Amino acid sequence: MTTDFSKQVEILSDFWQSWKNEKKLDEFMEFNDIGLSLAWLLSEGLCEINKDGKKYIAESWELFLAVFGVEDTGFDSLGDIFAASGKSFDDWV
Repeated sequence: MTTDFSKQVEILSDFWQSWKNEKKLDEFMEFNDIGLSLAWLLSEGLCEINKDGKKYIAESWELFLAVFGVEDTGFDSLGDIFAASGKSFDDWV
């Protein structure tokens, strides 16, 4: 079971909104600027997504999970990912 695309969008959007200005995450945020921004825009209903946009979001999702060292087992929230990693956000920054 993997995380539904709509949940990926929600989780990435939550992450981006909460920590987009965190200096310690600058490299991750800059590399994923398109995927994270698209996830936020989509979650807010400000855009529609096409095939290429989905690819950017999917790439950001895979890199996001890699940062936390977790496999996609079907997450419902950002908190679920923190719990699965066994670490808090402060451990990552």
